[in-house]
Amino acid sequence: MGLTKQYLRYVASAVFGLIGSQKGNIVFVTLRGEKGRYVAVPACEHVFIWDLRKGEKILILQGLKHEVTCLCPSPDGLHLAVGYEDGSIRIFSLLSGEGDVTFNGHKAAITSLKYDQLGGRLASGSKDTDVIVWDVINESGLYRLKGHKDAITQALFLREKNLLVTSGKDTMVKWWDLDTQHCFKTMVGHRTEVWGLVLVSEEKRLITGASDSELRAWDVSYLQEIEDPEEPEPKKIKESSPGIQDSHEAEDGTLEMDEAPEDRILTCRKAGSIMREGRDRVVNLAVDRTGRILACHGTDSVLEVFCILSKEEIQKKMDKKMKKAKKKAKLNSCNEEEEDLEVNVKMTLQDEIQRVANIKTSAKIKSFDLIHTPQGELKAVFLLQNNLVELYSLNASMPGPQPVRTNRITIGGHRSDVRTLSFSSDNIAILSAAADSIKIWNRSTLQCIRTMTCEYALCSFFVPGDRQVVIGTKTGKLQLYDLASGNLLEAIDAHDGALWSLSLSPDQRGFVTGGADKSVKFWDFELVKDENSTQKRLSVKQTRTLQLDEEVLCVSYSPDQKLLAVSLLDCTVKIFYVDTLKFFLSLYGHKLPVICMDISYDGALIATGSADRNVKIWGLDFGDCHKSLFAHDDSVMYLRFVPKSHLFFTAGKDRKIKQWDADKFEHIQTLEGHHQEIWCLAVSPSGDYVVSSSHDKSLRLWERTREPLILEEEKEMQREAEYEASVAKEDQPAVPGETQGDNYFTGKKTIETVKAAERIMEAIELYREETAKMREHKAICKAAGKEVPLPINPILMAYGNISPSAYVLEIFKGIKSSELEESLLVLPFSYVPDVLRLFNEFIQQGSDIELLCRCLFFLLRIHFGQITSNQMLVPVIEKLKETTISKVSQVRDVIGFNMAGLDYLKRECEAKSEVMFFADATSHLEEKKRKRKKREKLILTVT
Repeated sequence: MGLTKQYLRYVASAVFGLIGSQKGNIVFVTLRGEKGRYVAVPACEHVFIWDLRKGEKILILQGLKHEVTCLCPSPDGLHLAVGYEDGSIRIFSLLSGEGDVTFNGHKAAITSLKYDQLGGRLASGSKDTDVIVWDVINESGLYRLKGHKDAITQALFLREKNLLVTSGKDTMVKWWDLDTQHCFKTMVGHRTEVWGLVLVSEEKRLITGASDSELRAWDVSYLQEIEDPEEPEPKKIKESSPGIQDSHEAEDGTLEMDEAPEDRILTCRKAGSIMREGRDRVVNLAVDRTGRILACHGTDSVLEVFCILSKEEIQKKMDKKMKKAKKKAKLNSCNEEEEDLEVNVKMTLQDEIQRVANIKTSAKIKSFDLIHTPQGELKAVFLLQNNLVELYSLNASMPGPQPVRTNRITIGGHRSDVRTLSFSSDNIAILSAAADSIKIWNRSTLQCIRTMTCEYALCSFFVPGDRQVVIGTKTGKLQLYDLASGNLLEAIDAHDGALWSLSLSPDQRGFVTGGADKSVKFWDFELVKDENSTQKRLSVKQTRTLQLDEEVLCVSYSPDQKLLAVSLLDCTVKIFYVDTLKFFLSLYGHKLPVICMDISYDGALIATGSADRNVKIWGLDFGDCHKSLFAHDDSVMYLRFVPKSHLFFTAGKDRKIKQWDADKFEHIQTLEGHHQEIWCLAVSPSGDYVVSSSHDKSLRLWERTREPLILEEEKEMQREAEYEASVAKEDQPAVPGETQGDNYFTGKKTIETVKAAERIMEAIELYREETAKMREHKAICKAAGKEVPLPINPILMAYGNISPSAYVLEIFKGIKSSELEESLLVLPFSYVPDVLRLFNEFIQQGSDIELLCRCLFFLLRIHFGQITSNQMLVPVIEKLKETTISKVSQVRDVIGFNMAGLDYLKRECEAKSEVMFFADATSHLEEKKRKRKKREKLILTVT
């Protein structure tokens, strides 16, 4: 049976008009070997890489569905970790632009990402209150750290020690020992949420920012340094448990910890506070990579920059103070001893951390990043609240430095939400207008080709000929712009209130406007003499006015120009004759006012969308309601028919665009992509393109493909998507020995892990079937006394005629490293005995020892009780014990041999070139210098 009616699918084509979205943070990235030139910014679900010098977008890291909430570049500058709103993390290569690694472990949005010094581990904090440490190289989770009671705001690795410090909205700062994976210290010295923390002064000082106007500084002392400076190893602790320790009230009213040095790794004492100029909470607190510049900002547009002095600079300051004190003592003829002077001359925290300058941006700051150039200049890049990126430079070493704005990216988007969109008659140009500007975009290149300033725009259209545009504003003005020059040709006070709607007449000689002053006005185009030149220019003149009882929200001409539909604030739509302005029909039925409406190309149907979330389809001949559709979960904001058809699009505050069939009253497809309320959309005259704008500041282009869309298949796909979403929301698999809610595994059950477990089960089933077939085949051959060919399984044939056991190994190798543990966790125990027997066989062959040992140890860990109580598996475990120990020893020997070989080659290279080019060259050199100095001192003392 042939298709009765064919629909064509619309797909997402591009995101434009967006410079950076507000939920994530901006970071400097190293690209093409250049630092300080390129920045990565979140752009809804994507990440844009901008060239600050040229103001161009040079790379897009494609996201999937969820909005980006956090960015962190790797220390080597080759990768970028991206956290998303659903709790997933993807690591992108900045060379290829592809996201190869995905980590799924958090249940809520990622709020913090931080690499360790070498870039091998990544700590992620989330709104689900958990911190997870990931192994980036092995692409797997290491451990989950539970303890915070509210969202994590920051997580930092210490450089020299295997420790992690985290802060949260629960007012706590926690120190974690990563060797034992537990919290050994909780700082309770904050009364409000801790929004940020940084480590400075060689990690001997911790600075935290909370919801007040002070930055608190804490002195960190590592106990092994206090007790035994010669001992390099940290002191091991016997026993400690997470939680809040004993505390007492300090002099300034904050809480401090009572330390017990014998069972702690470090002590943390409050050193003082630095007062900020801002009175609101700290939004971001950061240091540059040198650890010398500290910067923070609140909810305003000022970044406060501080300089942390080095030990030498502090000593110089102290010497100067001592000199002054001595001079003063001499003048006062005091006979104070030097010790008394030293007591009087103290170095305060304000002397150690000095205010450098304040950087004032053009709008409120959402996030910032700092970088030190080789020339000693500080660069600060800002992502602002109004869809803007600004770069400032500051020479911190100069006395009284003044920040200078060097670059800004503005052309790529509007400063506020786009409230009206229009297509030109040739489908090439797109007009978007917001509260302060109008932009004309080239549809094919998505480049902004013209920007014009305007008042708050609410509606617009291209004048026939596409050389001028007409804008209706919130103040009731009609503004006529010339596109070639970008000039405002004329501004007319059309209405006393907001001008809500414009409709071009089908004969293209005029248009109609509807406003909040309860009137509908008719306008005609005319040519008038230009005062500045001899040529004539386009103008408009009012011809008629229709006065009504209620505010007008929307107007629309019928295609034959005989009827005019007017939507009023009393929830009705009234139809008038255009020639006589006599009343014809009243369409009533909506519970709330009709915000948008459109009439089909043949004038037979009118569709109305309302704030009551319904769309009603009416006949224009008698005004009867054909169908009422529950269209969106929130107000219907915009409605447009596709030209030359009875299909129409609706856009709602529920972030969705839906396509409908007005003849069959069918929902055809949903276009999802926007992350905030959708304000308006426009359909191109050809019907091939749809453009939409949203509160997330993005403009999205949707393109009609040649792919036919079958409604039954679409419904089936929707059901599948709902099932996949429900699978992810299900409870995590229970692990024996662990209570519900105390899941310390790093993974999370997703549809990918379920599918991976299903693939393992299918492979084991195939292995069982093929093994049984082989046994039967041998019996048949024995009975027949001759060889009978065994039919090969088509799946095994596709893999190159491999054995069933080798096929199982291929399936294990095909599972992503980050999903392996979670896939094994959902695997039923009935398959485990077969897996263990196969592992024994694989390990004996000596292939993929690391992968097999990882799977084996995880299965033994989660199924320990059942495996040990099963008598059939005892010999299998014994064999595994022997083979695993021997094979792992072999692999270890090979790795040791290879490392020794590399070490030998390194020494050979160094001996030949007399240049140490490996990473520890500098430390070796410094050590040699230290030893030489000691030797020289000894010689001097002897002589």
